[in-house]
Amino acid sequence: MSKPRVLVTWPYTFPEADELLKRETEVIYHKEERPMSRQELMEAMADKEGLLCMLFDRIDGEVLDAAPQLKVVSNLGVGLDNIDMEAATKRGVVVTHTPGTLTEATADLGWALLMATARLIPQAHEFTRSGKFIGLRYHLFLGKDLVGKTLGIYGMGRIGTAVARRARGFNMKIIYHNRRPNPEGERETGARYVSFQELLKESDFLVIVAPLTPETRGRFGMEEFRQMKREAILINIGRGPIVKEKELAQALKEGIIWGAGLDVYEREPQVEEDLLVLDRVVLTPHIGSAAVETRSAMALVAAENLVRVLKGEKPLHSPNWKNLRK
Repeated sequence: MSKPRVLVTWPYTFPEADELLKRETEVIYHKEERPMSRQELMEAMADKEGLLCMLFDRIDGEVLDAAPQLKVVSNLGVGLDNIDMEAATKRGVVVTHTPGTLTEATADLGWALLMATARLIPQAHEFTRSGKFIGLRYHLFLGKDLVGKTLGIYGMGRIGTAVARRARGFNMKIIYHNRRPNPEGERETGARYVSFQELLKESDFLVIVAPLTPETRGRFGMEEFRQMKREAILINIGRGPIVKEKELAQALKEGIIWGAGLDVYEREPQVEEDLLVLDRVVLTPHIGSAAVETRSAMALVAAENLVRVLKGEKPLHSPNWKNLRK
């Protein structure tokens, strides 16, 4: 009996996931370390029953129609804003993802950005490497204290709760805004639910961890920055388009807020040019889950999801599996 044919849109380097895919499917990998073009993707999917895709692959109705045999789209990541869920469900295609696998690593990266921005770590590092350090100077790289400050979290899901847990070690006051209150997260972390306006007004550090939705797109712009403290630091580890980057750069240049740390971008991989030259900005290339153990776990879950669906079994994580089984 022939194995189902599947496409993986990026070269895989995770042994357990590779082994599972090669054992259970006839797998074809995109061999170049660049995103597939839309045309390449559509042509490659013509005879495939399964697709394991990345967050930069846009899977919409047109792409799905190019794959008449497709049964499952397995997304390597938690967010699903790159996939047209309505179009997939309408065509009977199961969509899966990997929630839970990257919670701690992403929260770690959020805190790394927060601390690096607050204490100007990258700037101090480059200063030292360039040979400018000639001894202690009390005016050099004056950053911000963390202990006892107010941490605001926009999006109190798994990752937001993990971010809040880490704040307890700094004796921080924790506030958050979400679509709805998260009582379990409150009990675990001591966080308090507040309105969006209070989140802006009270946060010394504001961490964005929300998914991209019509409600969150462009949620942070100049109007919101003007409501924040002038000494506030904004961190974005959620989705880039939640922040209007040009307006963020302007707010930083005018001293409306103090600093920012970003791992995701509005027009990724393009970064607003003004952000590249500002002193109190730390930028990383979408590496929230970039730990060996975490990425390996994500790849294995994505592979298991894909294989399970192709075998007619329930995937580990799918937002539309139940709808397709009604």
